[in-house]
Amino acid sequence: MSDEEWKKLLSEEQYNVMRKKGTELPFSGKYTYNKGKGIYQCAACGNELFSSDTKFESGIGWPSFWKPAYDGSVKTIEDNSLGMRRIEVICGKCGSHLGHLFPDGPKPTGQRYCINSVALKFNKEEKMEKATFGGGCFWGVEAKFRKLKGVVNTTVGYMGGTFKNPTYEDICTDKTSHAEVVHIEYDPSKVTYEELLDVFWKVHNPTQFNRQGPDIGTQYRSVIFFYSPKQEALAKKSLKKLEDSKVYDRKIVTQIAPAAEFYKAEEYHQRYLEKHGLDSCKAF
Repeated sequence: MSDEEWKKLLSEEQYNVMRKKGTELPFSGKYTYNKGKGIYQCAACGNELFSSDTKFESGIGWPSFWKPAYDGSVKTIEDNSLGMRRIEVICGKCGSHLGHLFPDGPKPTGQRYCINSVALKFNKEEKMEKATFGGGCFWGVEAKFRKLKGVVNTTVGYMGGTFKNPTYEDICTDKTSHAEVVHIEYDPSKVTYEELLDVFWKVHNPTQFNRQGPDIGTQYRSVIFFYSPKQEALAKKSLKKLEDSKVYDRKIVTQIAPAAEFYKAEEYHQRYLEKHGLDSCKAF
């Protein structure tokens, strides 16, 4: 984006801070004392930067956080301006200046991300609902759901097995009965469960039993885990509608089962395609 385009997108104060690396006056920002629950996003591009769960009162006059929202949500670079060595914090997506990082934060990280309020947009946590789907390798499935308006968060992990606290290596033995799944938090006022189901059917082949493309094993099975009788009914109705449409010549083998304990997958699996600059898996 050109400098002129940034000027049109941002307010004068935002432009001076985020593109010219300025700093707002201490105790002047609207989020310095904000105690609301939610997600702090980049004011320039909307990228999720920090969770309110990691915000703390530092007493220095700017919003402070001890951990970013996810690996890669922010980046750090050396800043030798003003005759001193500092660590600058920029948005991991658009590169806009956010603030600086200092090694005097609370446990468990010991870090303080000192961020300008004007560089942030606070997305207040509303009453969200959840859904969990398994449709093969969770990298590609997650990427598809993250693009859907109304989906506020996704986490990949494991569900439906008999083994406690499984690792990816455990899952790959094909002996734990877990499925690779995407756990979704969504705003029902912006996207319905039926719309989530529509996306689920489109991102994989529900006629393939315990596999998706070249990926073979029970972890790759097609499954809908429901959290309420309403979700169960909608899932069954959606499945019947797909069967009646005769889109597939073969039988649909998707399981519809009660949600079980969800185990979050290792961090390197979260938003895998996004981290590696990919739009989709080859399977899609």
